[in-house]
Amino acid sequence: MPLEYACIMPHGGDIIPQLAARKTKHLFLKTRESMRKIARDIREVRPDTIVIASPHNLRLQGKIGIVTSENTTGQLNGPRGKKVNLSLKCDREFAQDLLQESARYHLPVVGANYGTAEGPASDMPMDWGTLVPLWFVAKEERVKAKTVIVTPSREIPLRQNIAFGMAIGAMAEKRKKRIAFIASADQAHAHKKSGPYGYHAAAAKYDEFVSQAIRKNTIGSISQLTRRFVENAKPDSLWQMAILAGAMRVVKMQGNLLSYAVPSYYGMISASFVRV
Repeated sequence: MPLEYACIMPHGGDIIPQLAARKTKHLFLKTRESMRKIARDIREVRPDTIVIASPHNLRLQGKIGIVTSENTTGQLNGPRGKKVNLSLKCDREFAQDLLQESARYHLPVVGANYGTAEGPASDMPMDWGTLVPLWFVAKEERVKAKTVIVTPSREIPLRQNIAFGMAIGAMAEKRKKRIAFIASADQAHAHKKSGPYGYHAAAAKYDEFVSQAIRKNTIGSISQLTRRFVENAKPDSLWQMAILAGAMRVVKMQGNLLSYAVPSYYGMISASFVRV
């Protein structure tokens, strides 16, 4: 089976109810509902493998990372001593095949394991960019799919991240298993003067551009954004969405913007993409 479903899911920890502060929990309600809608969609697709592009796992200088471990395990801490834990099995076969497919595209890709070569101790630490989206998919909806974590690079030309997405799409079309893809992505981070990145008018413009690109089904248009504009907006999404845009060059999909919110200093977009 080919790539059946794709989505953009934010990864702010407050989306998970157990991690949300009491005073601001309601600000994440719309995003939380959209995450649950996406998780239900993925459950209905019944994927064998979920490929998730996270910006917060391995940050390899000038390289795209593909996690090749057998397992991935993580924990996030919330207020009042609350914690959430998640442990998932990884699809090593898909990861290894994706390494070979990426080589055909002449991409700067590195496979990375952690702990031991194989077995229970082959366990890549799970970052929040992976844990938050998959909490709703694997924990709440109990989807049993294996996981492949990939990490884009911000140092290489954006077109190479797009080409990596094309490699994922091509790989998915060759396999007999159902594949779902998640772009784990928070949007512009310069919405508030009180935030760690300060305020810039480009933040709202960036988020509006992405929202319109989803509505018009032209997510590939993000490649037109200038480096200075992106730097001013300070998004955490461009590179993961570039991978999604590449996959959609291979597999025709229709986008649907489910929600947009700015509950904090950064924007959150939830969107689904289905085959057409």
